[in-house]
Amino acid sequence: MINASSTEWSSFKAKLQQHPELLLQFRYTADKLVNANYHITEIKQAPITSVDCGGVMNAWTEIIIQLWEPTEEEGGRAMYVKKALSIIELVDNRMPINPMAVVKIEFGNSIFDTRQMYPAEFKIDGDNLIINLTPDATQCKATSRGGSCGTTATGEECCAPVKPIKRKVELVNLVSDQNSCTPGSGCC
Repeated sequence: MINASSTEWSSFKAKLQQHPELLLQFRYTADKLVNANYHITEIKQAPITSVDCGGVMNAWTEIIIQLWEPTEEEGGRAMYVKKALSIIELVDNRMPINPMAVVKIEFGNSIFDTRQMYPAEFKIDGDNLIINLTPDATQCKATSRGGSCGTTATGEECCAPVKPIKRKVELVNLVSDQNSCTPGSGCC
């Protein structure tokens, strides 16, 4: 898992716990907040195990907080941070959450395709705690290990399939005088 904008679960919770009295808002683009009638529908813990293009196994855990924006407009305000914390506590009591897991917010509506984004910035604006979300991006893990994605300096492709190992087979006692079959002997 490589992303400079990532926040760990323990840090995410700690930032919320600092402001339980504020209203919790999520900004998914520069000028758009998730509607105030949103719901936190579920919190998912996803252990990820992968093998990258260089043949290296990687493992990490993600916590995905899913937000749902009902199509009907509801009056009122966004939920308070303390309400979000009560949902988090409910989840924590039912399932052990990895405190080092990377947090993502999953959201989409009729004008914004569903995607998972990182909570990049927590800003206080009046009575609101606004979490600015930043999109995830695909990455090549080989570059974080000092490798390259594409052709290496030695001309090898990092993403090329691994060449099969040719094993030497030693042929032993192929011809023997005893019980051998020779052409014309009738044994074959």
